[in-house]
Amino acid sequence: MSSAAPIQSAANFRAEREEDWAAFEALLGRLDKRGPKRLSEDELLQLPRLYRGTLSSLSLARAISLDQALIAHLEALSLRGYYRLYGNRAGLTGRVARFFLADWPAAVRALWRETLAMLALLLLGVGVGWALVASDPSWYAAFVPPELAQGRGPEVAAGPLREILFGGGGDGFLTGFAVQLFVHNSQVAILCFALGFAFGLPTILLVLYHGCMVGALLQIYAAKGLGVELGGWLFIHGTTELFAIVLAAAAGIRIGSAVAFPGDRARIDAAAEAGRSAATAMVGVVVMLLVAGLLEGIGRQTITVTAARYAIGAFMLAGWCSYFYLLRPKSRFDGD
Repeated sequence: MSSAAPIQSAANFRAEREEDWAAFEALLGRLDKRGPKRLSEDELLQLPRLYRGTLSSLSLARAISLDQALIAHLEALSLRGYYRLYGNRAGLTGRVARFFLADWPAAVRALWRETLAMLALLLLGVGVGWALVASDPSWYAAFVPPELAQGRGPEVAAGPLREILFGGGGDGFLTGFAVQLFVHNSQVAILCFALGFAFGLPTILLVLYHGCMVGALLQIYAAKGLGVELGGWLFIHGTTELFAIVLAAAAGIRIGSAVAFPGDRARIDAAAEAGRSAATAMVGVVVMLLVAGLLEGIGRQTITVTAARYAIGAFMLAGWCSYFYLLRPKSRFDGD
C-alpha cells in the first residue's frame, strides 16, 4: 500500500490539473503563431489565470516530490509562460526605440530635482571662478589645467585670443583645445556619476570645480573684451555638453542620496534601486557627449559667426529641454 500511494497520488495530481496545463500550452502556441492582437478577450484573460495555476502546480509537484519528468515539464511550461507574459520580446530596433521614446526621457524627468540642484551648483562655480580670477589672475592656473590652457592665460593679449576663437592661430591650437576640452568634460561626466556612491560629495566638488574652470576661462576673455565671442564659441556645443555633465552629476547624486539616506531598506538595496534609473540616464549622457563632440569638432570649426554659434547652441538647448520635459509622445511602450 505504501508504494502504491505515491503512484496514486501522482496520477490524481496529473488528472486534476492536466487539462489546464494543456489549455495553457495550446494558448501559448496560438500566442506564438498569431500574436496577442489576434487572441480573443477571453483568451487574453485566461493567460494569467492559467499561468498562475501552472506555477501553483509546479510548487505542489516539488513539495510532494513527484516524478522529475513532470516537474521538468511544468518548469519549462512556466518559464515559457513567463517570457510570453512578462519578458521583453522586442527586437533590437524595438529596444532602441523604447529607450529613446520612453526610458531615457522618463529617467531624466525623474532626476529633475537633482538636475536643478546640480545646475545651480555649476552656475555657482562659474560665479566663483569668475570672481576669484578677476580679483587675482593667479587663480586661473588653479582652475584651468595646463593641458587645456596650453599657455593661454591672463597675460595673453587680445589679438592671439581672438585668433584662437576665429582662426585657430594657424598652429592647430583650436582643434587641439577642442579635443582636450571634450575629453576633459567626458571624464568629468563619467566621474560625476561613478563617484556618486560616496554620498555624492565627490560629485558636488567636481561640478563646482568644473563651473570654476568655465568661469575662469570666461573672465580672462571678458577682461580683453572678448567675453561675448568666447560665449558663442562655448555655447554652440556647451549647451549640450554642460547639460550632459549636469545630468551625469544628477544621476550620481541620486545614487549618493540613496546610500546616505536608505530609509527602511539596506544601503545596497537602496543604491541598486536608484542605480537602475540613474544608469539609464547615464547611457543617454554618452549620446549627448557624442553629439557635443560633433558640434565641437565640426560645427564650431566651420561656423565662425558668433550669432550663429549662439543660435545653434540655443536651438540644441531648446531641443533637449523639449525632448526631456515637454514632448511626451504616445507610443506602444506607454503603460508597459
